[in-house]
Amino acid sequence: MSSDVRAWIGTLFRVVLAGILFWSGAAKLFEGSEAMNRAIVAYRLGLPLDLVHVIAWGLPILELVLGLLLLVGLLTRWAALGTALIMTAFIIGIASVWIRGYSIDCGCFGGGGDTSPEGRDLRYATEILRDLLFTGMAVWLVAWPVTKLSLDRGPRPTYDDTD
Repeated sequence: MSSDVRAWIGTLFRVVLAGILFWSGAAKLFEGSEAMNRAIVAYRLGLPLDLVHVIAWGLPILELVLGLLLLVGLLTRWAALGTALIMTAFIIGIASVWIRGYSIDCGCFGGGGDTSPEGRDLRYATEILRDLLFTGMAVWLVAWPVTKLSLDRGPRPTYDDTD
């Protein structure tokens, strides 16, 4: 694959992930900390309430910052790594409540908390697959952070078109 094609694919992934992070971060912030507290507590991780409050405010802000960095293409590799780690944490969280038999709304795009068990398996499977897709996009950007329309500067690596 040529470096130009790889760069355009990376640009698409950057913009898609930025949109997802903006959407999820903004939805959580506009709902307020009480809704986020409820969503976090629903995971039943036994976190101290002070830590729940920090996560309730910090996670949406982190998502917005990562989204902005990805949108403009600044510190792309680091922003993508942060995104991949967040998505991995979401996958682990959803899998943990699924394995333990709880029925919650993940709170990924606002909302959150306990919910009806109807359709739980399909909902959790869909959420995990969605987050795996986003994780894959982020990992691509960690591996190949050079994209088009980016503020990242510095030496541009040359790719062998035969790989």
